[in-house]
Amino acid sequence: MALPDPITIVPADLRRAVEFREIAGRLREVLGPVALRIDHVGSTAVPGLDAKPVIDIQVSVRSLDPMDPYRRPLELLGYTFRPGNPDRTRRSFRRPTGQRRTDLDARAEGSFDEQLNLLFRDFLRTHSDAACEYAEAKWGLSATCRNDLEGYVQAKAPTVWSLLRRAHAWSQATGWAPGPSDA
Repeated sequence: MALPDPITIVPADLRRAVEFREIAGRLREVLGPVALRIDHVGSTAVPGLDAKPVIDIQVSVRSLDPMDPYRRPLELLGYTFRPGNPDRTRRSFRRPTGQRRTDLDARAEGSFDEQLNLLFRDFLRTHSDAACEYAEAKWGLSATCRNDLEGYVQAKAPTVWSLLRRAHAWSQATGWAPGPSDA
């Protein structure tokens, strides 16, 4: 799949957390109790992890359908629903072109995918060796798959699955459970 912009990995930036908090504050205002959780997920949620310059946000809702309770407020903030996403476990939204790249996924509270994103983030936050391994893979693949998002995601999969297996073992050993919502 060709991208309008090449895949670019940038060094970690402490401002990511501040940007997330600003965005999450606006989300909390418009979504109110519809958003059971608002979490910073993905690589930019891990301090010190090099990443694509995209803020990934997960909004947990009671149910993905009907969409109106969360879709309308998100559209008021300028988010655009992306109906072509084949992943039926989420509803994806993106900020308009020209604004800070923010990808937002609504997921059902307590769903496997919601929990998996939080586990992966928390594992990387507490295991700097794993975060470094992930960053190295992403840097290398950003060069070889620069204009091929599908190829980048597929090539990254073995590293992600290896890290997820380690995250699962860690969660079992520690009794991991998601902490409070980020916003």
